[in-house]
Amino acid sequence: MGFEVKDPGPFTTVQDAGRFGYQKFGVTPSGPMDTRAFQLANLLVGNPAGEGALEFTFKGPTLAFDEDEVIAITGGDMQPSLNGKKISRYRAVAVHAGDVLTFSFAAAGGCRGYIAVAGGLDIPEVMGSKSTLAQKKLGGLDGRALKAGDRIGLTAPKKNLPDLARRVLPVPEYPTDEVVLRVVLGPQDDAFSPEEQKKFFWYSFKVTNEYDRQGCRLEREEPVKHIKDGNIITDGISFGAIQVPSTGQPIIMMADRQTTGGYTKIGNVIAVDLPKLAQAKPGMKVRFVRVSIQTAQELLIREHKEIRSIAEKFGA
Repeated sequence: MGFEVKDPGPFTTVQDAGRFGYQKFGVTPSGPMDTRAFQLANLLVGNPAGEGALEFTFKGPTLAFDEDEVIAITGGDMQPSLNGKKISRYRAVAVHAGDVLTFSFAAAGGCRGYIAVAGGLDIPEVMGSKSTLAQKKLGGLDGRALKAGDRIGLTAPKKNLPDLARRVLPVPEYPTDEVVLRVVLGPQDDAFSPEEQKKFFWYSFKVTNEYDRQGCRLEREEPVKHIKDGNIITDGISFGAIQVPSTGQPIIMMADRQTTGGYTKIGNVIAVDLPKLAQAKPGMKVRFVRVSIQTAQELLIREHKEIRSIAEKFGA
């Protein structure tokens, strides 16, 4: 028992914290695009921060619940409704057997959302993870996005949670025009002249329609120029790596990125800013700001402390 998928929406998958330790075999970690929204959804319902949840894009799924449960919805505003009545994001919500959850298309800010259910999704782990890697038909529900008629049960269903009314977090405001991303230079920043590096940070880019869980392609009227060309001996790729192929139009590698690549990488978006990019829509501007690796690490440590504090608050 758990819920039935009546309408999957454009692209809804099961994701957990990710599948780690297999990149040397060509298997990317996957996991959530917006790590922060994903973790907060789980914490609101008392789950571990990395428990499996649903990630959806531009419009959420329609779910019919088979039993009394507690859910939380985070991420972009896709106007969730329960039995036709609007409900709040970033709040634990009790649902009952027979209730139906629906969504509209993404409103002003944000384009990805998360649904966590108290007790966790009953999805088998593949290589230690419930995450869906659709390109390789791996993990999640049969290695694919959800479809109408799917049923998902819960590992340890909970009909209620203590202090339900207090399980609330501030609703973030997502940018609607421009997103500013902090970047650590490297590892192939020496493939670009000092003048070209300055231009990379001076002028904004635009998010194109070529944006999915694998990568986000950007464009600028004046392409980024290499000293020689954009090809290198293939090496590893991290979440947030900014590849610059010979075309000079950057590609930011996302959760389902390939594990290696042969294009120069001018820098890497820092971990705490990746959720902002995950919520950006095609047509939005992207501007980069250079920071040191020490600053990136300090910001990540601060975020980890905040997440632990929220987990303690909600008993997760």
